Amino acid sequence: MSDILTFIIVPALYLALLLLYLVFVPVIAALRGAALVSELLWRYCRLLGGVLRLRTPEFVTIPPYRPADERAHRNYFFGPATRDLRQLLTLGRRLYVRTVTDAYRRVTADQFTAPSTHRSASVPYGLTLYLGLGVGAAAAAPVLGLLLGLHALGVALLTLGARLTALTLRAADRAVMILRGLPRGMLCPSCFERVPYPAYDCPRTTCRRRHADIRPGTFGLFRRRCACDERIPTLLMLMSRDARLSGHCVHEHCGKPMNPDAGHMPELILPLIGGRAAGKTQLMAAMVKALENTAENGGPAIRLADPESTANQRVLNEVLEIQGHTRPTQKTLPRAHSFVRGSGRAERLVHVFDTAGERFVNREETDALRYIREARTFVFVLDPMAVGAFWTRLDPAGPKVDRTLASTVDPEDVFSRSVQTVRTMGTRLDKARLAVAVSKRDLMTGQSALLPDRPDHSDTTRDWLCERLGLRNLLKTMDLEFGEVRFFCTAAVADEEGRVDPSIGVFVDWCLRE
Repeated sequence: MSDILTFIIVPALYLALLLLYLVFVPVIAALRGAALVSELLWRYCRLLGGVLRLRTPEFVTIPPYRPADERAHRNYFFGPATRDLRQLLTLGRRLYVRTVTDAYRRVTADQFTAPSTHRSASVPYGLTLYLGLGVGAAAAAPVLGLLLGLHALGVALLTLGARLTALTLRAADRAVMILRGLPRGMLCPSCFERVPYPAYDCPRTTCRRRHADIRPGTFGLFRRRCACDERIPTLLMLMSRDARLSGHCVHEHCGKPMNPDAGHMPELILPLIGGRAAGKTQLMAAMVKALENTAENGGPAIRLADPESTANQRVLNEVLEIQGHTRPTQKTLPRAHSFVRGSGRAERLVHVFDTAGERFVNREETDALRYIREARTFVFVLDPMAVGAFWTRLDPAGPKVDRTLASTVDPEDVFSRSVQTVRTMGTRLDKARLAVAVSKRDLMTGQSALLPDRPDHSDTTRDWLCERLGLRNLLKTMDLEFGEVRFFCTAAVADEEGRVDPSIGVFVDWCLRE
């Protein structure tokens, strides 16, 4: 009887129970599979938070971008987003394999290796769990793949949007620059090269890192975040009037500071051409002083554009007020004497270049004056005392004229060499204007024979230069080379109250006319 019980009845009951258990196998397997899917999703969410937010070492598989090496923090969609996606792919794959493997190991240990119940019960249950884990692993793979795919799609779309935004902002900035008459960039007042976009130092005094190109792109769309966490506007049009940054020239041989107003308004370049001691520096000082006088009387506002111009003008104003004479300009390349005239949309950044007269005689020296290529109005300072006919017409009985104040260079020689150089630089002189400033009118006071009959009239001054000083050939050359020529008889002096001679005001207005 015991054999019957052992070998027939018990196995039959066991098989019957197994058959009954088979009814519940799909449910148990489905529940175990769902539990595995839920566990994988929960772990993936933790992984997502760790990679995107916590960024602790266990969530890092790719070295991060270092702001200290790149001088600024990258915009998230210009590298870091792709890096995070790659880390998610790597860590997600590891997470999937580790979670599924650990689940199988737990089932093996609990149901096969060291079961807590009889093996007749643990083995079928373990096999059911195996089945559930297989189903769960198979179901979780496409779900996780879908989540990663959606993440990748979001990164791709947002990266595309960020790049299109950067391109749009750059295009808008480019359009503004073209409308301001700066299609090739701003003029560096030191090396005279065009700068497409200046380099800017971090405004934080404890940092001062120099950023070569702050335009929208890799390191920010609207604001660039320096490695010190200071935020810098990425476009000139995003810089407020009171918070304009002072840029630096990007050319390797220069790197000097530029005007804070560079790029924010149209530029006007005004070269002064003339021989040594022709009166260029004093005329330049009188021009700015005349504009200051006009502003005081309700005319367009004027302000010096940089500390160097401010300091130089302060000294030159003192020379004008004592009716002294400036020292000859140094032969080194000049820095532009820059000022801003007007207000609002009428603002103009004016660069006046006062170059040593020696550079206009030597062709090799003149070639360094690259700013001439950008000029559309030229000023030729003509010292009548440098012409031999001037001294032959001098009245011995009249007031004495100090011959030591005369320029030592023939005006025709200076003009011909300068024109040749400007032409070889590619400037269309037939589209340019020329203002001929006859200087040192104040020294001829009392010598009526030395002055035009109507010093304030262009044609009269022209006739005087032709007929009395014998400069007919020079004036013909001017007419042939330039599209428009105007003559001014100027006195670069100021009275005790700092009021500049009226001849300068008329001259400046014509030069700055657009």
